[in-house]
Amino acid sequence: MATGSRVLIGLTLILIISGELIVSGQGGMCQGDIEGLMRECAVYVQRPGRKVNPSTACCRVVKRSDVRCACDRITASVQKMIDMDKVVHVTAFCGKPLAHGTKCGSYVVP
Repeated sequence: MATGSRVLIGLTLILIISGELIVSGQGGMCQGDIEGLMRECAVYVQRPGRKVNPSTACCRVVKRSDVRCACDRITASVQKMIDMDKVVHVTAFCGKPLAHGTKCGSYVVP
């Protein structure tokens, strides 16, 4: 992956973390290792590219994260950079599947 793509993905995820993952009704932030998600999992959900199984390190981080909370905070600009089918694949592969009908950003899990 090109360095520019990594930087762009990293900056986008930082923007998500800094403001968009705040849970307004619960007075806190989504649980999990956001830095770890960026470091270990970004390559598995980015556009373009084929769907591949994530690493053990990525799955470790996914298992510690509140994926549902993060889904509730995904914006249209983020969805332009990540492939939601890949997000669903990664979470399922890592043992934290999103239920059918779950809304993740504007994407609805089939």
